[in-house]
Amino acid sequence: MNVKTKRNWRIWGMPADLVPVAALGAAFMGYATWNQAYWCAALEENWFGWLTPVFSCFVLFDRRTRIVAAWNACRAPDSPRASGWRRPVVEAVVVGGFAFGVIAFLAGAFQRAGVGPSLKGTFVVLTGVSAVLLFLPWLAAPQSPKPAPAGFGGDARRHLCALLVFPAIVWCLSAPLIEVIESQLSSFLLNPMIVLVSFIFDMLGLPLGREGNVLVMPDYSRVGVEEACSGIRSLTACLYAGSFLGAVFLKRLWQKFALVVAAAALALGMNLIRSLFLTGWAYRHGAQAIEGTVHDTAGYAVLAFTVAGLFGLLALFNRPARRSRSEAVMT
Repeated sequence: MNVKTKRNWRIWGMPADLVPVAALGAAFMGYATWNQAYWCAALEENWFGWLTPVFSCFVLFDRRTRIVAAWNACRAPDSPRASGWRRPVVEAVVVGGFAFGVIAFLAGAFQRAGVGPSLKGTFVVLTGVSAVLLFLPWLAAPQSPKPAPAGFGGDARRHLCALLVFPAIVWCLSAPLIEVIESQLSSFLLNPMIVLVSFIFDMLGLPLGREGNVLVMPDYSRVGVEEACSGIRSLTACLYAGSFLGAVFLKRLWQKFALVVAAAALALGMNLIRSLFLTGWAYRHGAQAIEGTVHDTAGYAVLAFTVAGLFGLLALFNRPARRSRSEAVMT
């Protein structure tokens, strides 16, 4: 039996002390998947929650050799560790973050057990799972017999946790927003968008009135701009997709961060273009003309351009890496 167990561990390529940590992380991910499944089916805008466990497992599988290497590097002699005054600061952050994750997970799980599925409970559970998955490897990493002093960035455990940022944080990104947060974010995005649409039409010599979230046409017909048009759904989806594409296809941290920021800007820009088109159509053909086919077609067209834009951004950020590889081959 012992021989069979060791053989399995060799097949998977995991050291013996990494197996229980991986199993515990998988258990948290399994519960999060089950807990989120209800809202993935109930809420149309949360459909990408189904992709979260798939993306997490894919990234973990893709990085498995690097994760094992980083784990073994933590036990090696002279493995760097944060020292001096940095050590208690790091330990306080890690322990506090892990404790927060456990408390949030238990609070959400107990609420689910008591009252059934709820947006608040699911949001709290997924936030807790993200924190646990991010800080668990740091706490469970093997000790070095003779650690070498280092600063914040040189700690070997930081390199281990850096490989797990996306598989951990993606659960928080896919969490369905509770009503209070979604309402505030929608209002924050909606008001500037309406003001900007009105300003652009005025600059073009096309007078357009505004009464709160309602645009008034020259014929006094009104077009109400709902919270769903604020762009919060496309923004969330682009942040989610940008994080995955950056984690899989980009190597440097600044590239990953820049892609996520660019994806957010792309989502907001495409939503503005969609709003300008629908307002222009209503301006020319009447407020009733944008209902039904025109509204839906504009939404699908913007979605297609957004997807194409994301891959274009990915190719743009990959250009320095490709240029470096080409120069290395030539030399």
